[in-house]
Amino acid sequence: MIDKQPIIDTSQSKELDFLLTLLREENKSEEIIPSKEINWSYFLKLVKHHRVCPLVYLKLKDTPDAVPSNVIEALFQEYKKNTFKMLQLTGEMETLDKVFKENDIETLCLKGPPVAYDLFGDISLRMSKDLDILVREEELEKAESILFSLGYEKEEISTVLNEIKWRHHHIAYYHPNKKIQVEVHWRLQPRPMKRASFEELWSRKRESQVTKHPISFMGKEDLLLYLISHGARHGWSRLRWLKDIDQIVRKKDINYKYFSELAIKHQQKHLVGQAFQLAHLFFQTPVHKELQSIVNTKRANQLGGKALPFIKEMIQFHVHSQPKSLEKSYKNYLFSIKTKRQKCYFLIISFYPNSLDERTFRLPKSLYFLYFLLRPFLWSWRKLKKPVLF
Repeated sequence: MIDKQPIIDTSQSKELDFLLTLLREENKSEEIIPSKEINWSYFLKLVKHHRVCPLVYLKLKDTPDAVPSNVIEALFQEYKKNTFKMLQLTGEMETLDKVFKENDIETLCLKGPPVAYDLFGDISLRMSKDLDILVREEELEKAESILFSLGYEKEEISTVLNEIKWRHHHIAYYHPNKKIQVEVHWRLQPRPMKRASFEELWSRKRESQVTKHPISFMGKEDLLLYLISHGARHGWSRLRWLKDIDQIVRKKDINYKYFSELAIKHQQKHLVGQAFQLAHLFFQTPVHKELQSIVNTKRANQLGGKALPFIKEMIQFHVHSQPKSLEKSYKNYLFSIKTKRQKCYFLIISFYPNSLDERTFRLPKSLYFLYFLLRPFLWSWRKLKKPVLF
């Protein structure tokens, strides 16, 4: 159980309340009766934003008298589109894994079809737009060459002094003909978050049977911790990520003693606390006794409260430019979920030059090292909204 201390502002719209009713594990289709005051257009917008169309469609498809037919049809179209996409991703994932293995590159699938099948028993019930794979950092260039040979194109990222290795943790590749994006990771999370080594994760891997060719993906405890840290970094702005947590807790035999040790080892116990606070609030997700001391803390409660506005207001981070107030709010949130050590490391990394410095004051590549000295001044210059220097 979770202590009664409430997360800040648990009020929500009728549409969100109905959506949560549909997503909760214990609620059956025949028990679902929506309010007559529901704005169905806004409800559909909520469902699409939170990427839970397949789950909602399956709950509503047999309730034609309770829900407008156009809502059912819209959800069916999203469900059908996602099914085709997941089948396409499954085929491409199998192809890529075979090619990587032929070239002696071990890969771990982080999300996508294997996780959908593992959590829901059906790849069509979890929405995915791309493939995410993890490789050893020293094999990154080799993996990239293979993707190029298969027709993939690399995402254009401006970089100075190889800053991408310090500020990022994956690179995206896109196949223009297949319309498929593959993200190749060399870290599970960006710095300064602590990471498990590839060898650690590989030693605990499982084999997915979603295809005839076995696909390697993370062990149960590693996957749960990864899903939590990933959702936390994105402010839990999509309910799908919390539903994943609910699903894995209810469906999998998790070794919670070992899991809590992993969370402590990787300095993520506060994120675990936040995740279970939110999952219990929205889905009544059970909290194992081994996690009580991690979940029932003031900090977990506070971090849960900070994520609530991102969930309720359908914030879309990393999709398009946001108002400065929202960007500031998200940056403050990201800083708040770091440990004290991570905050110190983050501030050190902030002195590493980036492409904005190059655009602000251009130097020949032979003098790029001077950006380390110039960065504080260039950052201050940009804050004053001065024009770009040439």
